[in-house]
Amino acid sequence: MKWQGGRRSGNIEDKRGMSGGQKLTLGGIGGIIVLIVGFLMGGDPEQLLNQVQQTAPKEGGVYESTEEESRLMDFADVILGSTEDVWKNIFAANGWSYPVTTLTVYNGAVETAGCGVGQSAFGPFYCPGDQKIYLDLSFNDELSNKYGAKGEFALAYVIAHEVGHHIQNVLGVLQQTNDMRSKMSEREYNKISVMTELQADFYAGVWAHHVKNYSNIELTYDDIVDGMRAAAAVGDDHLQEQVHGHINPESFTHGTSEQRVHWFKKGYDTGDINAGNTFEDTSLE
Repeated sequence: MKWQGGRRSGNIEDKRGMSGGQKLTLGGIGGIIVLIVGFLMGGDPEQLLNQVQQTAPKEGGVYESTEEESRLMDFADVILGSTEDVWKNIFAANGWSYPVTTLTVYNGAVETAGCGVGQSAFGPFYCPGDQKIYLDLSFNDELSNKYGAKGEFALAYVIAHEVGHHIQNVLGVLQQTNDMRSKMSEREYNKISVMTELQADFYAGVWAHHVKNYSNIELTYDDIVDGMRAAAAVGDDHLQEQVHGHINPESFTHGTSEQRVHWFKKGYDTGDINAGNTFEDTSLE
């Protein structure tokens, strides 16, 4: 993957050096989306909530990046810039205007506007309340060492997936799915959550399809394979098998490895934003 020299977004907010974390506020759509959409890596929401600390985050001293963190900051800036270039063009082609999102980089815990306090334990997440993506750079090590998703494109896929949630928010999808929550059982809503996550995977694939057209980032077939491996690594079935030794399909919230790979690849193959209506995929019902 060739990304050095690519256009930087500049829409990066560095909140590293903050510490602590107030218990996550779950009021309204913001808190719900952090739980349902923000758990990119899957997992038990109750278990994750138990990891939230009790003290509010506060400003710390100046954060000194390691060489690797500085490289990852540069990488994330360029990837975010490429998503802006791609989605601005796609939106324009459909007669829409694309409002950019901000990527907030933090470590440990971070206070959001509308989604309470997020924690690294949640993994990367998107907060519709402030239309920002939140990422702890240490997650890159988890991708490789814990989930076996190796290669630079794995992190690019994660960022593009969260931008996919931003697309859903802009188009009103997240509001619609949140409105369904009070009308459904947990089991029924889990299916809606899966469809939501798979659509974000699809949008990540659409971005990968158009990168060569709208930016100077160069992807190889091996990069796309890395993306599919990353999608497979975070499938609900794979994660549950790793953690519990068995799977419970009724508790899936993000989709199986096969489903995640399928929708990412469909986005990459078609490059068509209108081909990703996961909510009408009868195989997911």
